[in-house]
Amino acid sequence: MKREQGTADQAEFVYGHYASVESLKGTQEINKVWLQTGLQDKIRNEITQLAKKRGLVIQQAPKSKLDELTDGGNHQGVVLSVAAFAYATVDDLFDFADAHHEAPFFLILDGIEDPHNLGSILRTADAAGVHGIIIPKRRAVQLTATVAKISTGAIEHVPVARVTNLVNVVGELKDRGVWVFGTDMSGDDYRRWDAKGPTALVIGNEGKGISPLLKKKVDSMLTIPMVGHVQSLNASVAASLLIYQGFNSRHPL
Repeated sequence: MKREQGTADQAEFVYGHYASVESLKGTQEINKVWLQTGLQDKIRNEITQLAKKRGLVIQQAPKSKLDELTDGGNHQGVVLSVAAFAYATVDDLFDFADAHHEAPFFLILDGIEDPHNLGSILRTADAAGVHGIIIPKRRAVQLTATVAKISTGAIEHVPVARVTNLVNVVGELKDRGVWVFGTDMSGDDYRRWDAKGPTALVIGNEGKGISPLLKKKVDSMLTIPMVGHVQSLNASVAASLLIYQGFNSRHPL
Protein backbone atom coordinates (compact mmCIF):
# COMPACT_ATOMS: atom_id res chain seq x y z
CA MET A 1 0.00 0.00 0.00
CA LYS A 2 1.46 3.33 -1.03
CA ARG A 3 1.37 5.95 1.70
CA GLU A 4 1.64 9.71 1.67
CA GLN A 5 3.76 10.84 4.59
CA GLY A 6 2.53 13.55 6.92
CA THR A 7 4.22 16.90 6.61
CA ALA A 8 4.89 17.68 10.26
CA ASP A 9 8.60 18.06 10.95
CA GLN A 10 8.41 17.79 14.71
CA ALA A 11 8.34 14.41 16.42
CA GLU A 12 5.03 12.71 17.06
CA PHE A 13 4.44 10.59 20.14
CA VAL A 14 2.21 7.61 20.69
CA TYR A 15 1.62 6.85 24.34
CA GLY A 16 -0.41 4.58 26.58
CA HIS A 17 -0.22 0.81 26.92
CA TYR A 18 -2.70 -0.39 24.27
CA ALA A 19 -1.95 2.30 21.68
CA SER A 20 1.79 1.59 22.03
CA VAL A 21 1.34 -2.17 21.67
CA GLU A 22 -0.68 -1.75 18.47
CA SER A 23 1.92 0.65 17.07
CA LEU A 24 4.74 -1.78 17.85
CA LYS A 25 2.82 -4.60 16.18
CA GLY A 26 2.02 -2.42 13.16
CA THR A 27 4.11 -1.04 10.34
CA GLN A 28 4.57 2.59 11.33
CA GLU A 29 8.18 3.75 11.63
CA ILE A 30 9.18 4.08 15.31
CA ASN A 31 12.30 5.93 16.34
CA LYS A 32 12.54 5.26 20.07
CA VAL A 33 10.75 3.71 23.02
CA TRP A 34 10.60 5.31 26.46
CA LEU A 35 9.71 3.19 29.47
CA GLN A 36 9.07 4.67 32.88
CA THR A 37 11.55 3.68 35.53
CA GLY A 38 9.92 1.18 37.90
CA LEU A 39 7.13 0.27 35.48
CA GLN A 40 5.24 -2.89 36.44
CA ASP A 41 6.78 -6.06 34.98
CA LYS A 42 3.80 -7.21 32.86
CA ILE A 43 3.68 -4.04 30.76
CA ARG A 44 7.47 -3.65 30.76
CA ASN A 45 8.00 -7.22 29.49
CA GLU A 46 5.38 -6.93 26.76
CA ILE A 47 6.73 -3.61 25.44
CA THR A 48 10.35 -4.76 25.71
CA GLN A 49 9.71 -7.96 23.74
CA LEU A 50 7.88 -6.13 20.95
CA ALA A 51 10.54 -3.40 20.80
CA LYS A 52 13.41 -5.91 20.64
CA LYS A 53 11.72 -7.75 17.76
CA ARG A 54 11.92 -4.52 15.78
CA GLY A 55 15.45 -3.67 16.94
CA LEU A 56 14.32 -0.46 18.65
CA VAL A 57 16.21 1.57 21.23
CA ILE A 58 14.61 1.44 24.67
CA GLN A 59 15.23 4.37 27.00
CA GLN A 60 14.48 4.27 30.73
CA ALA A 61 13.15 7.58 32.04
CA PRO A 62 11.43 8.97 35.13
CA LYS A 63 7.71 9.71 35.07
CA SER A 64 8.44 13.43 34.91
CA LYS A 65 10.19 12.99 31.54
CA LEU A 66 7.26 11.05 30.08
CA ASP A 67 4.85 13.67 31.45
CA GLU A 68 6.87 16.30 29.61
CA LEU A 69 6.88 14.37 26.32
CA THR A 70 3.10 13.86 26.40
CA ASP A 71 2.11 17.25 27.86
CA GLY A 72 0.75 15.50 30.93
CA GLY A 73 -1.14 12.82 29.00
CA ASN A 74 -2.08 9.46 30.52
CA HIS A 75 0.95 7.58 29.17
CA GLN A 76 0.79 4.61 31.58
CA GLY A 77 4.58 4.51 31.60
CA VAL A 78 5.05 3.99 27.83
CA VAL A 79 5.87 6.56 25.14
CA LEU A 80 6.93 5.95 21.54
CA SER A 81 8.64 8.52 19.32
CA VAL A 82 7.23 7.87 15.85
CA ALA A 83 7.62 9.21 12.35
CA ALA A 84 4.82 11.38 10.97
CA PHE A 85 1.67 9.34 10.51
CA ALA A 86 1.27 7.98 6.99
CA TYR A 87 -1.81 8.46 4.86
CA ALA A 88 -3.33 6.10 2.33
CA THR A 89 -4.70 6.99 -1.10
CA VAL A 90 -8.32 6.59 -2.18
CA ASP A 91 -7.21 3.67 -4.37
CA ASP A 92 -5.72 2.04 -1.27
CA LEU A 93 -9.15 2.16 0.38
CA PHE A 94 -10.72 0.30 -2.56
CA ASP A 95 -7.86 -2.22 -2.45
CA PHE A 96 -8.44 -2.72 1.29
CA ALA A 97 -12.12 -3.52 0.63
CA ASP A 98 -11.17 -5.88 -2.22
CA ALA A 99 -8.73 -7.70 0.05
CA HIS A 100 -11.65 -8.42 2.40
CA HIS A 101 -13.88 -9.50 -0.53
CA GLU A 102 -16.47 -6.93 0.53
CA ALA A 103 -18.27 -4.01 -1.08
CA PRO A 104 -16.52 -0.78 -0.01
CA PHE A 105 -17.75 0.95 3.14
CA PHE A 106 -16.04 4.33 3.58
CA LEU A 107 -16.40 7.30 5.90
CA ILE A 108 -15.89 10.88 4.70
CA LEU A 109 -15.24 13.35 7.52
CA ASP A 110 -16.08 16.89 6.46
CA GLY A 111 -14.10 19.20 8.73
CA ILE A 112 -13.96 17.22 11.99
CA GLU A 113 -11.83 19.42 14.25
CA ASP A 114 -11.64 17.59 17.58
CA PRO A 115 -8.90 14.91 17.72
CA HIS A 116 -10.93 13.04 20.33
CA ASN A 117 -13.79 12.73 17.83
CA LEU A 118 -11.48 11.46 15.09
CA GLY A 119 -9.87 8.97 17.47
CA SER A 120 -13.26 7.67 18.60
CA ILE A 121 -14.52 7.40 15.03
CA LEU A 122 -11.41 5.42 14.07
CA ARG A 123 -12.03 3.05 16.95
CA THR A 124 -15.66 2.45 15.93
CA ALA A 125 -14.71 2.18 12.26
CA ASP A 126 -12.22 -0.58 13.05
CA ALA A 127 -14.75 -2.46 15.19
CA ALA A 128 -17.43 -2.31 12.48
CA GLY A 129 -15.26 -3.22 9.51
CA VAL A 130 -15.12 0.16 7.76
CA HIS A 131 -12.61 -0.03 4.91
CA GLY A 132 -11.23 3.47 5.18
CA ILE A 133 -11.72 7.10 6.16
CA ILE A 134 -11.30 10.15 3.94
CA ILE A 135 -10.40 13.53 5.48
CA PRO A 136 -9.56 16.93 3.98
CA LYS A 137 -6.03 18.35 4.14
CA ARG A 138 -7.22 21.73 5.43
CA ARG A 139 -9.50 23.02 8.18
CA ALA A 140 -9.75 19.63 9.86
CA VAL A 141 -7.86 17.58 12.42
CA GLN A 142 -5.10 15.37 11.00
CA LEU A 143 -3.58 12.15 12.33
CA THR A 144 -1.84 13.12 15.56
CA ALA A 145 -0.57 11.48 18.73
CA THR A 146 -3.83 12.39 20.50
CA VAL A 147 -5.87 10.75 17.74
CA ALA A 148 -3.68 7.64 18.00
CA LYS A 149 -4.12 7.52 21.78
CA ILE A 150 -7.91 7.88 21.65
CA SER A 151 -8.19 5.29 18.89
CA THR A 152 -6.46 2.72 21.19
CA GLY A 153 -4.52 1.33 18.23
CA ALA A 154 -7.26 1.45 15.58
CA ILE A 155 -5.16 4.01 13.70
CA GLU A 156 -2.93 1.07 12.72
CA HIS A 157 -5.79 -0.87 11.14
CA VAL A 158 -8.06 1.63 9.37
CA PRO A 159 -6.47 3.38 6.36
CA VAL A 160 -6.97 7.15 6.26
CA ALA A 161 -6.77 9.04 2.97
CA ARG A 162 -6.11 12.78 3.03
CA VAL A 163 -7.41 14.70 0.02
CA THR A 164 -7.42 18.28 -1.25
CA ASN A 165 -11.08 18.51 -2.29
CA LEU A 166 -13.85 16.37 -0.77
CA VAL A 167 -16.39 17.45 -3.40
CA ASN A 168 -14.17 16.12 -6.20
CA VAL A 169 -13.54 12.89 -4.30
CA VAL A 170 -17.27 12.32 -3.81
CA GLY A 171 -17.69 12.73 -7.56
CA GLU A 172 -14.93 10.17 -8.12
CA LEU A 173 -16.52 7.71 -5.70
CA LYS A 174 -19.89 8.02 -7.44
CA ASP A 175 -18.22 7.42 -10.80
CA ARG A 176 -16.82 4.20 -9.31
CA GLY A 177 -20.25 2.97 -8.26
CA VAL A 178 -20.30 4.11 -4.63
CA TRP A 179 -23.54 5.45 -3.15
CA VAL A 180 -22.83 8.48 -0.97
CA PHE A 181 -25.00 9.31 2.04
CA GLY A 182 -24.94 12.48 4.11
CA THR A 183 -26.23 13.30 7.58
CA ASP A 184 -28.64 16.10 8.35
CA MET A 185 -31.46 17.14 10.69
CA SER A 186 -33.91 16.34 7.89
CA GLY A 187 -33.60 13.15 5.88
CA ASP A 188 -34.53 9.48 5.86
CA ASP A 189 -34.61 7.67 9.20
CA TYR A 190 -31.17 6.07 9.56
CA ARG A 191 -32.76 2.88 10.94
CA ARG A 192 -34.02 2.09 7.43
CA TRP A 193 -30.62 2.66 5.84
CA ASP A 194 -29.30 -0.25 3.78
CA ALA A 195 -25.52 -0.09 3.27
CA LYS A 196 -25.04 -3.48 1.64
CA GLY A 197 -23.60 -2.16 -1.62
CA PRO A 198 -20.60 0.13 -2.19
CA THR A 199 -21.27 2.90 0.32
CA ALA A 200 -19.72 6.08 1.67
CA LEU A 201 -21.09 7.99 4.66
CA VAL A 202 -20.35 11.70 5.16
CA ILE A 203 -20.07 12.99 8.74
CA GLY A 204 -20.14 16.77 9.02
CA ASN A 205 -18.28 19.29 11.16
CA GLU A 206 -19.13 19.33 14.88
CA GLY A 207 -20.86 22.71 14.65
CA LYS A 208 -21.66 23.46 11.01
CA GLY A 209 -22.49 19.99 9.71
CA ILE A 210 -21.83 19.12 6.07
CA SER A 211 -20.72 21.97 3.82
CA PRO A 212 -23.35 23.19 1.31
CA LEU A 213 -21.33 22.17 -1.76
CA LEU A 214 -20.87 18.65 -0.44
CA LYS A 215 -24.57 18.36 0.44
CA LYS A 216 -25.43 18.91 -3.21
CA LYS A 217 -23.25 15.95 -4.22
CA VAL A 218 -24.63 13.24 -1.91
CA ASP A 219 -27.24 10.74 -3.13
CA SER A 220 -29.39 10.81 -0.01
CA MET A 221 -29.57 12.29 3.49
CA LEU A 222 -29.94 10.33 6.72
CA THR A 223 -31.22 11.63 10.04
CA ILE A 224 -31.14 10.28 13.59
CA PRO A 225 -34.56 10.80 15.23
CA MET A 226 -34.46 12.44 18.67
CA VAL A 227 -37.24 12.94 21.22
CA GLY A 228 -35.26 14.62 24.01
CA HIS A 229 -34.62 18.25 24.75
CA VAL A 230 -31.15 18.35 23.17
CA GLN A 231 -31.57 18.01 19.41
CA SER A 232 -27.98 17.18 18.54
CA LEU A 233 -25.39 14.50 19.23
CA ASN A 234 -21.62 14.57 19.54
CA ALA A 235 -20.08 13.90 16.11
CA SER A 236 -18.40 10.67 17.18
CA VAL A 237 -21.60 9.39 18.84
CA ALA A 238 -23.68 10.16 15.75
CA ALA A 239 -21.03 8.53 13.57
CA SER A 240 -21.06 5.40 15.75
CA LEU A 241 -24.83 4.99 15.47
CA LEU A 242 -24.72 5.35 11.70
CA ILE A 243 -21.66 3.12 11.29
CA TYR A 244 -23.37 0.34 13.22
CA GLN A 245 -26.58 0.67 11.22
CA GLY A 246 -24.36 0.13 8.19
CA PHE A 247 -22.85 -2.89 9.95
CA ASN A 248 -26.31 -4.26 10.84
CA SER A 249 -27.50 -4.06 7.24
CA ARG A 250 -24.34 -5.83 6.04
CA HIS A 251 -24.34 -8.46 8.80
CA PRO A 252 -27.99 -9.12 9.73
CA LEU A 253 -28.82 -11.39 12.64
